[in-house]
Amino acid sequence: MNFMQILHPDIPIKLKLAARIWIFISLLLIFQSHAKSINWGKSALKQQPEWYASTTAQATADNVLIYQSKFGAWPKNWDLTATITVEALETLNKGGKANTIDNGATVTPMRFLALVYQFNPDEKYRTAFNFGVNYLLDSQYSNGGFPQFFPLRGDTYYSRITYNDGAMINALEMIRDVAKSQAPYDLADKKLHARAMTSVESGISCILRTQIKRDGKLTAWCAQHDEETLDPAWARSYEPPSISGAESVGIVRFLMSIEEPTPEIISAVKGAIFWFKDVAIHGIHIEEFIDDSGKKDRRVVASSDDNPIWARFYEIGSNRPIFVDRDSVIRYSFAELGQERRNGYSYYGRWATNLVSYEYQQWSEKHNLPE
Repeated sequence: MNFMQILHPDIPIKLKLAARIWIFISLLLIFQSHAKSINWGKSALKQQPEWYASTTAQATADNVLIYQSKFGAWPKNWDLTATITVEALETLNKGGKANTIDNGATVTPMRFLALVYQFNPDEKYRTAFNFGVNYLLDSQYSNGGFPQFFPLRGDTYYSRITYNDGAMINALEMIRDVAKSQAPYDLADKKLHARAMTSVESGISCILRTQIKRDGKLTAWCAQHDEETLDPAWARSYEPPSISGAESVGIVRFLMSIEEPTPEIISAVKGAIFWFKDVAIHGIHIEEFIDDSGKKDRRVVASSDDNPIWARFYEIGSNRPIFVDRDSVIRYSFAELGQERRNGYSYYGRWATNLVSYEYQQWSEKHNLPE
């Protein structure tokens, strides 16, 4: 029976229905057998819903399980779809390098497993997800902050409260989804819900306490803060204590996503937005060019485009953009950086464009806040 025959008016309704179900199942099986593998990273969470029901998704999830450490975490900057030997896995886990929330690690594989579990409710996926939840909760400091690595790897920047690259915000968003217990994150153990709610509240408290205040005004945040004093802190040699024009954007968006913001949260958001507007840079952009030796390079040039740009680091107190190379020396000109850092790091960006142009306005209107 072909498709046109199914539509024929003389065919009984029950037979039509049975045929349509048969076609649907056949197409689903064909899809599952031809579902493409993915490149690990953000694309792992951006597939069509039906893809997560495929055998390819299950095979990928099984591979993701292999990389989970004995603490419940996953490594960063690693293709979790790749085959790995036992020896290579042991090397990866040596020294705690696999236990991090940096660059989307741990949170991304947890979200992936939750998506696959919706269509393939295998207990091994649920167990691994809950292991990850416990890892996140255990890694949180009593002051609400999160280190980049846990267990801690000594008194290094790995132990600082890490907003850099969205690490702490990613963790809090994952824990908040667990606390809400909405699909696909309703696979979490019920006993974790109360603990997750407390964790989110503690995290918000830490965010409010680490917001940098100068001359009585709230500004924004450093990319990393000392885990004991909460002061802005050094990370890598070129990431100084400063106010971040990049990481602060994600922090503000997280605060704006809170359904019933307190007066303290509202003040924090307003203070950060006013700061972003105050330090916005106009009339320049970053240009890529080939230097006299034939090497690719970057430079700051004048621009007629009035769209603002922000510096990655602002000096605390003066709000001057600062630029630091691997020698940890503070500079006030992008051109004074070495070629390697000029091309290997984002010192300028349009990170806050949408936030200050319309997202904040929408948030203010939603909560009936005065101008």
